[in-house]
Amino acid sequence: MKVVAHYKCLPVDNPDSLQDIELPEPTPGPRDLLVEVKAVSVNPVDTKVRQGYVPHADESQPRILGWDATGIVKSVGRDVTLFKPGDKVWYAGSLVRPGSNSEFQLVDERIVGRMPESLAFAQAAALPLTSITAWELLFDRLGVTRDKADRGETLLIVGAAGGVGSIMTQLARQLTGLTVIGTASRPETQAWVTELGAHHVIDHSKPLSEELKRIGIPQVTYVASLTQTDRHYEQIIESLMPQGKLGLIDDPESLDAVPLKRKSLSLHWELMYTRSLYETPDMQEQHNLLNEVAQLIDSGVLRTTFGEHYGKINAENLRRAHALLESGKAKGKIVLEGF
Repeated sequence: MKVVAHYKCLPVDNPDSLQDIELPEPTPGPRDLLVEVKAVSVNPVDTKVRQGYVPHADESQPRILGWDATGIVKSVGRDVTLFKPGDKVWYAGSLVRPGSNSEFQLVDERIVGRMPESLAFAQAAALPLTSITAWELLFDRLGVTRDKADRGETLLIVGAAGGVGSIMTQLARQLTGLTVIGTASRPETQAWVTELGAHHVIDHSKPLSEELKRIGIPQVTYVASLTQTDRHYEQIIESLMPQGKLGLIDDPESLDAVPLKRKSLSLHWELMYTRSLYETPDMQEQHNLLNEVAQLIDSGVLRTTFGEHYGKINAENLRRAHALLESGKAKGKIVLEGF
């Protein structure tokens, strides 16, 4: 089978940073699906792992990147109960298994959902990882209530125009009674966040506390910090009301929790790979939430964040996609389709 992989962690402009190779087709384990991959999208985690954020332990063996994927189930393991061959599926995979930049991929059925019927493979591939991350951060980590009751609560999403922010803005506006405030610094991204449903958009290139006061909301109940948490940390603490909650997904070099004490603020980390890394008892919740997101898309409640189509899944196109992500200029998700 065709695969895009790397042996060493190299800069993206090195032609060996991602390579086209051939590997044998894998065989499903007891709870595995063997998926014929149709489309993938590229996330910051792809570039981080390629650069060595997750060290490659054995450089004599190829490592296959890629997490977001859509495809068709080719075969199933002996204990699989949720899917059958021929099913269209979507998922975001596991950090500790070969990735989706491969013609065929093994994935545990408990972290796989049924693909939305209203989307093509490429449009659907833009969504699984960001949807899982946004859902888990909003409802599992921050504990936001899923109903439309107005409790006077507010959510500030720092980096609302990005992949996770684009989905979280929609989830918060459509499924909760929160007042949703997104941050974006450019006119086009501010317009995008407004279009996705944010009640207010503020500029994160300015002090957050001053921007919140400008719109008449001096403090917020929840903050979802999706990017540059270390840069905004002091302003986030100032902007949270006493007993508020801060959730984050990025990787600040360090984070001092002591300043949270005075307001009794709570800190919550979200990593969508935790359930698959540890095979937690509730691992199948990712299957459930992907199915629910698919229903929300098919009913028109949520929309895809598909951005650009970069052609077929090969090393050259994936290097281009990685380079654009690393430039910080990508808008919407970059998708590749077919081998």
